[in-house]
Amino acid sequence: MKTGRSLRFALFFLVSWAVLTAAAVAPAQDDDALPLMPLPAHVVTGQGQFLLDGGLNVALQGYKDERVVAAEERFLDSLFRQTGIPFAVQPKPGKPNFVIETGGPGGRVQQLEENESYRLVVTSGSVLLSAPNALGVLHGLQTFLQLVRTTPQGFGVPAVTIDDHPRFPWRGLMIDAGRHFMPLPVIERNLDGMEAVKLNVFHWHLSDDQGFRAESKLFPLLQGKGSDGQYYTQKQMREVIGYARARGIRVVPEFDMPCHTTSWFVGYPQLASGKGPYQVADRWGILDAAMNPTREATYQFLDRLIGEMTALFPDAYFHIGGDECDGKEWNANPQIQAFMRAHRMKDNAALQSYFTARVQKIVARHHKIMEGWDEVLQPDTPRDVVIQSWRGPKALAVAARQGNRVLLSNGYYIDLNQPAAEHYLVDPLSGDGATLTPQQKARVLGGEATMWSEYVSPENVDSRIWPRTAAIAERLWSPQDVRDVNSMYRRLAVVSVKLETDGLQHRAFTHRMLERMCNGPVPRPLEVLASVVQPPRGYLRARLREYHTYTPLNRLVDAVPPESQTARAFSSLVAQIGAGKASEQQWQKAQHWLALWRDNDARLQPLLDRSDLTAELVPVSQGLSRTAATGLNALQALREHRILDAQTVQKCLQQLQADEKPQAALLDKIPPAVEVLVKAAGAQH
Repeated sequence: MKTGRSLRFALFFLVSWAVLTAAAVAPAQDDDALPLMPLPAHVVTGQGQFLLDGGLNVALQGYKDERVVAAEERFLDSLFRQTGIPFAVQPKPGKPNFVIETGGPGGRVQQLEENESYRLVVTSGSVLLSAPNALGVLHGLQTFLQLVRTTPQGFGVPAVTIDDHPRFPWRGLMIDAGRHFMPLPVIERNLDGMEAVKLNVFHWHLSDDQGFRAESKLFPLLQGKGSDGQYYTQKQMREVIGYARARGIRVVPEFDMPCHTTSWFVGYPQLASGKGPYQVADRWGILDAAMNPTREATYQFLDRLIGEMTALFPDAYFHIGGDECDGKEWNANPQIQAFMRAHRMKDNAALQSYFTARVQKIVARHHKIMEGWDEVLQPDTPRDVVIQSWRGPKALAVAARQGNRVLLSNGYYIDLNQPAAEHYLVDPLSGDGATLTPQQKARVLGGEATMWSEYVSPENVDSRIWPRTAAIAERLWSPQDVRDVNSMYRRLAVVSVKLETDGLQHRAFTHRMLERMCNGPVPRPLEVLASVVQPPRGYLRARLREYHTYTPLNRLVDAVPPESQTARAFSSLVAQIGAGKASEQQWQKAQHWLALWRDNDARLQPLLDRSDLTAELVPVSQGLSRTAATGLNALQALREHRILDAQTVQKCLQQLQADEKPQAALLDKIPPAVEVLVKAAGAQH
């Protein structure tokens, strides 16, 4: 799902840089007056506010759903964490001032088509939250929590009327627990994050070459030999399913086949197309291991395993992967080649299509709807199979035209360290999706953010998911014309703090990791450097250093977020300066930052020889100092209306381009903005 697309992402970046630069100087819209994410479908603001104090009296009316009862308790606990005010769960005597009305029951097993709408009316004296079922109530409570703010009168919520519903019914997050195992607390706190931004599908990637992570009682060697002891028991998986359901989230498991299956073959080599022996993979990439699609015993095994797993996971959908088969084991197996000739299969794609068709019948026999990646789609693929597109809008449109329902994940690969704005501007119904007929567009169910785990650990995975996934959540929930990047970033900053209040660790982890790197208090100069660097984009990291499953993810590249907010803010300042719209305060801010970065190296260098973890940062720190000095010179030239000569400009640009290249697997994000200053100083009149 993730290889061979470097050129596409490079082109996407060039286009996105132009879009983001333009957005940086665009006027803000009024929609960020309320720090909500996702933005609701319809909002009318009122006068005054509802004050939060010890007098809050919540009452549940209408249908009694156990999810609403549990959600009320979580809601009041979250309010306590936000405000420090204790709230009683039990209703108080007298008239309630916060009424929650649930219209009726939801599905016993949460369904794709369930109504998720809600209405929230806040006045100075009361709150009314009403919804057809528990799902809308859960969403409305999260909206209310996002509205809480401090005021001169204390904590309050502005008067507002919100009528809200999602644009797409499938709004997911995939977490890969196959490559790096993610313990239960990691999964659960990310489910909390999903609830906060109204995502409703947890796609649980449970098997890959590096590990089979689900307990099978029928085939215990799957986890016994294929997991290095790191797997979820069936009891734990049921707990996650219940935890998710309580938060309005469906759980769709994925067991990747016929490839990405090395870990299966350690305990059950008879499933494989190759001779073996096999061991759990400790490297990333597309490996040769593949199931043997020509043996009836393969399908008998899968029938029993899928039967066991579909009984465990109640959701209507079951993901079989189906991606990235290189076919090398098939090509090298004489029996498989003879089978293909006998059945007039012209290539490996035809063989995989045969396998997929057999598996689809097994999944259907166990009363589930099959889901798979792009490669699953063939002309004869049954129309009820859901296609998840990693290849992009064109592949999505092909599937929708063929009659299959589709999800978009291309553009939402949050492991690629792209900025939130790039994800935000990707839409399932833009590009080729926009050319679909209304009937075909109805087959586009939504999309999923995908957290592949080659370069994340349980310690830093939150930072790779949040807060950027909240921007994707808005794209899938809010109206299509909600696209203001500046507004998104302002609201994202507020929501990010709220997410950490609720238990996510995407902000706190950086300081914790830096302390470990330093074996003590973190020096301010290291914090300054860390604030302007990012992990490399796309798949570049694999070419910068050799990694395997046991490589410690404990360096600065692992400790910093995927997107430097300091660098983004500096780029916005530079855009204002370049457009001639900067205020005096903005000029001074740019000069302050550049001076800070220029002088930081002299303070940091004496501290970097403490360990290998910090010694590798010497050239990164030196490059930042050079870049900042160049930026100061260009900024001064612009101030004085002094034109830099062409030779100076060329020399500066060459140095900046050199300093943009990765050092210690890190990207310094200041040089691109300084390039803008240098070019402006060389071209001004």
